[in-house]
Amino acid sequence: MNRKMLGAAAATAILVAFGASAAGAVTLQEIKDRGYIRVAVANEIPYGFMDPSGAAKGAGPDVATAVLGKLGIAADNIQWVVTNFSSLIPGLQANRFDMTASEMAIRPERCQKVVYSEPNTSYGEGLLVPAGNPKGVKTYSDFAKEGMKVAVMAGADQLHMMQSLGVPEGNIVTIAANSDAISTVSTGRADAYAATGLTASELAAKSDKVAIVDDFKDPVVDGKEVRSWGGFNFNSDSKDLVEAFNKELEAFKKTDDWKKILTGYGFTPADIEGSSAKTTKDLCAM
Repeated sequence: MNRKMLGAAAATAILVAFGASAAGAVTLQEIKDRGYIRVAVANEIPYGFMDPSGAAKGAGPDVATAVLGKLGIAADNIQWVVTNFSSLIPGLQANRFDMTASEMAIRPERCQKVVYSEPNTSYGEGLLVPAGNPKGVKTYSDFAKEGMKVAVMAGADQLHMMQSLGVPEGNIVTIAANSDAISTVSTGRADAYAATGLTASELAAKSDKVAIVDDFKDPVVDGKEVRSWGGFNFNSDSKDLVEAFNKELEAFKKTDDWKKILTGYGFTPADIEGSSAKTTKDLCAM
C-alpha cells in the first residue's frame, strides 16, 4: 500500500471512529425528527417490565411515558426494548436504545459510563428465602458464614454490597434475571435471593414456596445504612436530552399523578419522600 493509500485509509479510520463515538449521541430534536424514542426495561417488577399484553409497566415506564409526553413524544412513539439488567449500560453505550426506565440505582461507577436523570425513586433492601426461612437469615452479612449461599442478579448492586460485607465469592450464586430467583431459592441452589425489598415482595407473592424475611435488617456498608436512589439513564453524549427530561421530571414529581404512580407499585410514603433527599450530583460523588 503506497503512502497516498495509507493516508486515505487513516482518514477513513478517523471518520469511522468519530462516527462510532458520536453514534450514541441523540438530541431531543433528533428523536422528534425520526419520530420515536427507544426505551429499555429489564423486566423487573415493580421498576420496569412488560405485562402479559406486551404493555410497558412499572414506576420507570409510567413516569417516563408521562415526562416524554410533556416533551412532545407521545406514548405511541415509544419503542420499548426488553433486555437483561446487566445489558442496560452496555446497550446505551452501543446505541441499542436511547434511555432506560428500570430505576437503576445511581452509583458513582455507573455515573462514569452513562448519564443519569435526577432520582425518581428511593428504595431499601430485602431477602427472598424458602418458606419458613429454614436457615433463619436476617441480614446480608449472614452470608459471610461458611456454607451459606446467596443469589444475586448479574450486574445488580447487591454483589457490591456482599463484597463490602466480606461475603466470599464462593458463597455467591449469580443468576441472569429475577425470574430465576424463585426456582434458585426453592430448590436449595441458594439459601436466599438478595434484592430490593420491593422486588423480593413481588417474587414472594408469586409462589408459596418462598417468602420474604419480615424482620430483615438493612445492610450497613462503610458505616451507612444502605438505601438506593433510582433514576433514568442515557448515553453520556445525550446531555441535551437529559437536561430537557430533567426539567419536566422535576415538575412532574410535584404532582399527585407522580405520587399515585409510585404508590400504585408499592412504594411507601417514606420511599416517595426520600426520593428527593439526594441529588444525582450527590450520589455520583459518593
